[in-house]
Amino acid sequence: MRTLSFFRFVLFGLLCFSLTACGLTDVGGGGATRGTKTYTVRGKTYRPYLTADGYREEGVASWYGKDFHGRKTANGERYNMYAMTAAHKLLPLGTKVRVTHLGNGRSIVVRVNDRGPFVGNRIIDLSYGGAQKLGMIGTGTARVRVEALEGVGGARPGDMEGRFYIQIAALSNESSAQALVRRLRGRNLGGRAFYAPSIGLWRVQAGPFPSLNHAENLSDELDRQYPGNFVVAD
Repeated sequence: MRTLSFFRFVLFGLLCFSLTACGLTDVGGGGATRGTKTYTVRGKTYRPYLTADGYREEGVASWYGKDFHGRKTANGERYNMYAMTAAHKLLPLGTKVRVTHLGNGRSIVVRVNDRGPFVGNRIIDLSYGGAQKLGMIGTGTARVRVEALEGVGGARPGDMEGRFYIQIAALSNESSAQALVRRLRGRNLGGRAFYAPSIGLWRVQAGPFPSLNHAENLSDELDRQYPGNFVVAD
């Protein structure tokens, strides 16, 4: 887990009011799915989604511009205020999302390459270029709908497409099983629980995922928290 240095922490506090995102370098590594590394800002820990599949949310968007132009973003790139990029607290870095202005109907596609915004109830921080195309420079914020266009993974040559789940646990208590499903869904991993009479237990599974490779990659990542998990086809 990476924390901000003292200097950057102070800088964050000074600039927080200006609708900023934070350039927390997060390029995966250590076995984590790229762009999903856990991080901490101002004492609060964020655990990014392992996949963007099915993500759709409505809320307030903001933007950040020249004060951050040229600074390093969370994925290691230099922030270009004119590029079509954005900061998001939880989506995997590299995810492309469609952002629709619910007030004027304009829509853009941006790539998530940074973390933030860490101000109020805002769900996404757009680059200056993105905010300009969306028609929200003057207002500073706008109510938007954000939809993921692609997730981490997906079928590749030699892969198998379909509906795949990751068996997380087999529990004797239904309420415990349902609680685990809620935790999985909170990480954007989907989830279901069903009773298996043959073993007399509640099976808890994450998913569905669109390809075998996708499910297996996530299974490897989840093995640290849920050892012994395995992939099943629906």
